[in-house]
Amino acid sequence: MTFDLDSRLRSIVGAGAKKLEDTRGFTTVEDLLDFLPRTYLDATRSEAFLDLPHGEDVVVVGTVREATTRQMRKRRGRMLVVTVGDDAGGTLSLTFFKPFGHQDRLVPGARVVCSGQISTYGHQLQLTHPDYAVLNDPSGKSSGGWLLGGLVPVYPATPKLTPIVHGDLLDLVLHALTELADPLPATVRMRHGLPGLLDAYHLVHRPQTEVDHRKGRWRLKFQEAFVIQAALARARLASDATPAKDRQPVEDGLLDALLSRLPFDLTSGQQTVLGELRSDLAQTIPMHRLLQGEVGSGKTVLALLAMLAVVDAGGQAALLAPTEVLAGQHYRAITTMLGPIAEGGMLGGMESGTRVALLTGSQSAAERRANLLAAASGEAGIVIGTHALIQDTVQFAELGLVVVDEQHRFGVEQRDALRAKAELTPHVLVMTATPIPRTVAMTVYGDMTTSTLRELPAGRAPITTHVVTGEKPGWIERTWIRVAEEARGGGQVYVVCPRIGEEDDPDLPQGDTIGPGGPIATPAGQGQDAVSDPAGGRGREDLETFDEEAAQSPGAPQLHGVHQVTRALRALPATQELRLQTLHGRMSGEEKDLVMRSFAAGDIDVLVATTVIEVGVDVPNATTMVVLDADRFGISQLHQLRGRVGRGGKPGLCLLITQGPDNDDPLAAGERLRQVASTTDGFELARLDLQARREGDVLGASQSGRRSGLRFLRLSRDEELIVAAHEAAWTTLEQDPDLRAHPALGRELDRIDAARAAFLERG
Repeated sequence: MTFDLDSRLRSIVGAGAKKLEDTRGFTTVEDLLDFLPRTYLDATRSEAFLDLPHGEDVVVVGTVREATTRQMRKRRGRMLVVTVGDDAGGTLSLTFFKPFGHQDRLVPGARVVCSGQISTYGHQLQLTHPDYAVLNDPSGKSSGGWLLGGLVPVYPATPKLTPIVHGDLLDLVLHALTELADPLPATVRMRHGLPGLLDAYHLVHRPQTEVDHRKGRWRLKFQEAFVIQAALARARLASDATPAKDRQPVEDGLLDALLSRLPFDLTSGQQTVLGELRSDLAQTIPMHRLLQGEVGSGKTVLALLAMLAVVDAGGQAALLAPTEVLAGQHYRAITTMLGPIAEGGMLGGMESGTRVALLTGSQSAAERRANLLAAASGEAGIVIGTHALIQDTVQFAELGLVVVDEQHRFGVEQRDALRAKAELTPHVLVMTATPIPRTVAMTVYGDMTTSTLRELPAGRAPITTHVVTGEKPGWIERTWIRVAEEARGGGQVYVVCPRIGEEDDPDLPQGDTIGPGGPIATPAGQGQDAVSDPAGGRGREDLETFDEEAAQSPGAPQLHGVHQVTRALRALPATQELRLQTLHGRMSGEEKDLVMRSFAAGDIDVLVATTVIEVGVDVPNATTMVVLDADRFGISQLHQLRGRVGRGGKPGLCLLITQGPDNDDPLAAGERLRQVASTTDGFELARLDLQARREGDVLGASQSGRRSGLRFLRLSRDEELIVAAHEAAWTTLEQDPDLRAHPALGRELDRIDAARAAFLERG
């Protein structure tokens, strides 16, 4: 029988497969082979036993110094105590309450590999009834024959499965495989000095030397990068093969009309990007362009100009936003910017103008019907919406351009679903205000051409950021006095909380300092709907509404909630006279829209909100932001948040409040805040963020399905490899688009496509 990566584990390892499936979810050969060792031990050298972590599962190598059996004191029978030594003179005891079968093998001089949980008895380290293998066992009774010679692989602990049994099961799999179809073409392997796939797995799981496992891992990393790049290349080539309608520039059209009425001149960077967009749109090859830039660098006006270029040429444009707040913000900003241009066919409107329609999930039935009709008839040249745009009921007369804002909030599936609504392949423009390191851009957006805006428009004021710790209550008190001063001076303030809380949560005793342990802190045990990952990741948001999720551990400082903070600020002498309002994802779309309109109109002094205001919200008069529990947010998220202030010419101030050292990771949390406070360069912060965050967090939903997620690559340190894999994959696909000469690669890409299709169907 021939086995491959898709073979079921139970067909090779028998009953052991159930434990792997129950504890790890492994069902196939590939699942087990891709579970790589976390480190390696040299069986010829012992790890210093004194350095072993107490209470944790360990794998150690040592030499039996002494073995004794004695009568147990409190129950019948005898026990075996084996003293094992390391090369530094340290010892630990192996204790067996049933010596039979062990005393003849664990004799002085035997070299053993042992695994178990480290504990202490008296002052002696010990392993009780450990799993072990004798490396020089003359009887041959021991399992773990794979431990003989070479390095000893150590895997992350698997419940109910000892490391040696895990190794035995893996050995069965490796011996059952005689050949594997290799997605990497032979020419690519030769050019880059890479071993075959089966050889790579042997090098990683059964290395003789350090060089072996490094070579095997490099090969697996290269394959992962290569397959991702090949998938992007195939998608791009397939899209390019389906022509788009060219949208040739129109003299004195709507685009020129908007340029003439803008109250500012485009920066040189904006002019360059506008030229790139107009050139792309004039081609029959569909545009696939990523526009990234700093917060407030003017991406939205460029997107609007591109949309007008398409409307000028007889098409329609759709703008997809991740939240209702941002969709509404875009709708108001665009209609205001366009003025009479957006009032085509209306009294006082521009005769050759167009209309702008808004589609969200919370609209009334009448509103929705009117906007659906405007989109389907072509009356609305620009249609703005949330993921409601993707629904089957939404039709376009001639969709020519898809603009996706804040792409990291969407997967490729949503983007493709919107593109599918066009008869001809539409042009695509993706925008993000989260600067993207080169490796991420190549891995996630490798099928797109990138434009970057680094220059901020004239008049954009600097933002000063300070870290305020709860260890200095005087600073906390001064924060709220400063908020009141800013509001009374004509400015407006955001106060950002990591959770919503409940309206009926009890207040803490009045009169305490607002901050750690005061009225803003949540009583222990109250609703825990924190949104941020203490490791620095993003809070999880639904595409339409803000959906918080607990991220606290018992005993951790309770996070500030919107409702408690609002009540506390209304009770503080410094802020009780200010006009305060709340904004969060549990509010209806109509309520959120009303609050944002009031805030934009200056009718609210302080807006207490969750991170629903993180992207796109533009209130020029907002000058100050206070972020509570700032250590619960990631670097890029904090940079995004503070970009909401200082947009109207007045200097911006951002105060990052933390309740004190993070017990889990105080250095990482404090360093994260110091990094944000030290620079406003989003590109530098993005680089730092990538180093601190998990790859899965970085990629988000852009790659769906286990096969298309990152297993081996580390984007923060594998740039050289990713660049090489990118070049190799694109060359391979350009030379053989149908992959007739590379069937194994074709099958791997088909499996990725199938995983994405299944993901989209479930969504």
